[in-house]
Order: sequence, then structure tokens, then C-alpha cells
Amino acid sequence: MTTARTHRAHTAALLLPALIVGCSTAPADTQGATRPSTRADSPPAAAPADIEKIASLTGCDADIRMEADELREGVCTTAQGSWIVTTFPAEKFQRSWLDAASMYGGTYLVGPRWTIGAEPELLKRLRAKVGGDLRQLRGMNSPAASSPSG
Repeated sequence: MTTARTHRAHTAALLLPALIVGCSTAPADTQGATRPSTRADSPPAAAPADIEKIASLTGCDADIRMEADELREGVCTTAQGSWIVTTFPAEKFQRSWLDAASMYGGTYLVGPRWTIGAEPELLKRLRAKVGGDLRQLRGMNSPAASSPSG
């Protein structure tokens, strides 16, 4: 069910370009910045906002399915499972995308100007390779979203 919800969230975000492009006027978010950690069990520093680099780090060849001014999206499928990598040229596009996706709920791995959508257990494994924060987004009838992990 989570996979269907994740795919609906991605589809809705892609079908709402006006929301993605024009709704975010908030200042840049600096609270989500990656900080070095000395904990041995912490994920690596977050990967750059490049689908091919993220795909390489996760052991797949991404199939690019969307190229637009406000985002780029690729699908990875391996023996581990399937996931969608979305990158953004600016944080404002990512914030708008996450706002649109939040109405459907789901768990996402979120890095600087990128997100990965997949099953939560797979996201935990991918986090060990690409860094980022696991975020649980609320659905329309769910309680408020959880704070980023880190």
C-alpha cells in the first residue's frame, strides 16, 4: 500500500507544475543542512543533487523518466527493490514538491535538493549509502509530519 501511496504522491507532484513552480516564497531552509558527525552508525554526508551520482552510490542505473525545469526524476530497480530519485535545481522546488507530496503521506529519504521515494525499510538501507534524512509525511487525514531524522 505504501508503494501505491508513494507513486500517487510522485504522480500528483508531477501533475501540479503550478504548485511546484509558483507556490514557494519561503526563505531557504538552513536547518536541514548536513553536518559532520562522529557517530560510527551515522549515515554518510548527503549525496549531491545528481541522479546519476545517487544511482551509482545505490548500485543502479537510473532510468530517467522526467526532465523539467523544476525537477528531474529517475527510477532505479535492483534486486533490493525499486525507488524513485527526484532532484531539484533549487531548494524552493524541493520544498514545493514535498508540500504537494505531503497530502498523500509516505516516507521519503530527503537530502539537499533531492528525495528518494521507496518502501521505508529500503529507504533505511539506501540512507546508509547516500545520507539524508528519513521524513514521514502526513497524509490528508493524518497527524502532523514528523521531524527529520538525523
